[in-house]
Amino acid sequence: MFTGTDKIHEECAVFGTSVRAAEAAGITYNALLALQHRGQEGCGIAASIDNTIHCIKDRGLVGEVFSGDVLNSLPASTAAIGHCRYSTTGVNSVCNVQPFVTEYLTGRIATAHNGNITNARDLRDGLKSFGAHFDATSDSEVMSTLIALYAVRENDVRAGVIKAANYLRGAFSVVVLCGDGRLIAFRDPDGFRPLCIGRNRLGVAVASESCALDSCGFVFERDIAPGEVVVIENGEVTSSEVVLKNRTPGNGFCIFEYVYFSRPDSVVDGLPVYDARFNMGLRLASEHPVEADIVCGVPDSGLEAAAGFSAGSGIPLVQGFVKNRYIGRSFIYPSQMQRENAVRLKLNPLKSNLAGKRVVLVDDSIVRGTTCAKIVRTLKSAGAKEVHFRISSPPFKHTCHYGTDIDSENNLIANRLSVDGICREIGADSLGYISVEGLKAACGRCNLDFCVKCFAGGETLSNQKNDLE
Repeated sequence: MFTGTDKIHEECAVFGTSVRAAEAAGITYNALLALQHRGQEGCGIAASIDNTIHCIKDRGLVGEVFSGDVLNSLPASTAAIGHCRYSTTGVNSVCNVQPFVTEYLTGRIATAHNGNITNARDLRDGLKSFGAHFDATSDSEVMSTLIALYAVRENDVRAGVIKAANYLRGAFSVVVLCGDGRLIAFRDPDGFRPLCIGRNRLGVAVASESCALDSCGFVFERDIAPGEVVVIENGEVTSSEVVLKNRTPGNGFCIFEYVYFSRPDSVVDGLPVYDARFNMGLRLASEHPVEADIVCGVPDSGLEAAAGFSAGSGIPLVQGFVKNRYIGRSFIYPSQMQRENAVRLKLNPLKSNLAGKRVVLVDDSIVRGTTCAKIVRTLKSAGAKEVHFRISSPPFKHTCHYGTDIDSENNLIANRLSVDGICREIGADSLGYISVEGLKAACGRCNLDFCVKCFAGGETLSNQKNDLE
């Protein structure tokens, strides 16, 4: 399957709302549309009413899964959660689509999770020894089952969340919906993935990104802190405390959220994503200057950094491509010839802007190198005299265990070739990556420390193992 991109992907988006009107499911649907960029493989919405949780989920985009009368089949509820999925663990089947609904002795919960639990296998084995049964292969189902176990033992869902979360290793931004309508949101102690909270006259919402709050009429209030557990009832925050303290040394917020994952209109942990990417372009212009006639960005992820490069270099910014927005990310091309032309079907060059020009082309990353080589060839076939590639992230060299889809370091072009070798491989006239220090400086207004181990290396897994009690 050709996805039309050669990008790093990560695992998902979460949303939850508690409002004083029976509109929670519709609000959640709108939020998932705003968060669709974070996952296109599947989606789901769970709504609670009368101590029962109703959940609809399936593979596909939000508008496909909830087309026609499907959304209306959810009950009129004041509390709901939703999820968009991009898988990094578990096969891409409907059984792994979230939210997961878990029933236990005294109630039921629905759980939606963004991240990756690195000790999920050990936890699954421990839960099986207590008689737990698993229908899916997702680490998120393990988390939901673990929360349910300790909700029974602690006789309280919030206490169960805290107990369960202290056994989790890895990245997790989570929303939990209780049958009684309570909503619990929590974030791992390293703050690896984003999670924020907003408010309006009807109530409260939590989301992976502030753009979803904006789209649903909530005013962004703050980011949920690393290790914080927030309880929301009847449209009000009733409890909020940082109680998860199990940090992994050297970990922090995933800096690639600013490079690519998050939408440019979101504000994440104190820093507008647009500003971060613009600053990356400024740093690139300083670190890798070049004589050229125009600057253009690869849609959509390279556009803001291209604007920064233009501002920093004084080279005019122009549109280099027209993007076909009606080609899905999972579109299957029926023949090899059409697959070879797939980049031009999705990104067609503007020849009048490119012909005879020395072009600075800005993109967010080079992972395997296949797509960017096709883009360079496309520009040169459109008449570009030179193509100078500038990348707003450092070279990818290391596998991430916390929710990106780098399956093997052998697939990363930066581990096979030097920068000059990559430049020759993709057919560019020059190639420059932003430095790790430059990337950190561009994102310096973020409130959190960063994880940059996919670029710089270092131990990413905690070896600590606790048997379930």
